[in-house]
Amino acid sequence: GPCTECSCSSGKKTDKNTSNTKKKENGDQSFIPKIFFGTRTHKQISQITRELKRTAYSSVPMTILSSRDYTCIHPVVSSSVGNRNEMCVELLEGKHGKSCLYYHGVHKLSEHHALRSAHRMHHAWDIEDLVSLGKKLHACAYFAARELMVGADIVFCPYNYLLDPQIRESMEINLKGQVVILDEAHNIEDCARESVSYGVTESQLRATREELDFMVNNNIRQKDHEALRAVCCSLT
Repeated sequence: GPCTECSCSSGKKTDKNTSNTKKKENGDQSFIPKIFFGTRTHKQISQITRELKRTAYSSVPMTILSSRDYTCIHPVVSSSVGNRNEMCVELLEGKHGKSCLYYHGVHKLSEHHALRSAHRMHHAWDIEDLVSLGKKLHACAYFAARELMVGADIVFCPYNYLLDPQIRESMEINLKGQVVILDEAHNIEDCARESVSYGVTESQLRATREELDFMVNNNIRQKDHEALRAVCCSLT
C-alpha cells in the first residue's frame, strides 16, 4: 500500500506504473530492491537497529551481517584466540572427524524468525539478540543471519561487506539494482584503502624473495618473477 508514515506521503503522487517497484521480471513477479545499510563499526549497527525499533518500520524483515567473531556460538571456536574462520571451515568440512552441531540447527533460527513475522510479532533486533536466541535453540547465528538475507527488506552490515569484492562474493551479496545507504560516508575512503591493502612481515618478504630466486634460476616465467623479485628486494 502507499506510504503514510513519513513525509514522502505528502509529496507528489506517482503513477502505479512508475512506483518504487522496478519493472517486472520473470513474468508477473516484481523485483523489489533490498536496502543495504553500511556502517563503520558493529557498534553503530546496534545504535541504528535500536532507532529502527522506535519507528513505524520496526516490523520490516531485516538481518545483520557480521563476522564469526561476533556471531559464532560454538564453545571451542568462539573461545579460541586463533583464526575462527579457518576453524569454522574445518568443522564444516569435518577434517578431524568432527562437525558443527550448531550449523546443522540453522533452520531452527531462521524458521523461528519466520514464525514471529507471520504472527506480526517480529521487531527490529540486534546481533546480541540473534546470538542469544541461537544459544537457546542451539543454532548458528552466523549462517542464520545469512539465510535471513534472502527474505530481508533491509540488510545491515559494516562498510567492507559492501566495498570488498571478495567479501561480497563470499557472502553472496549482489548490489545490482539495490539501494545502498552508507552511514558517515566520510569514512569510506579509509575503508576502501584497507580493503585493497595487505600487511606483510620482513620474514615473509625474505621467504618470498627466496622462492622467486628459485623460480628465476630455473627459468620458470622468468620475466614475471624477476619483476616481483625486484619489488621484494626494494622493500627489504
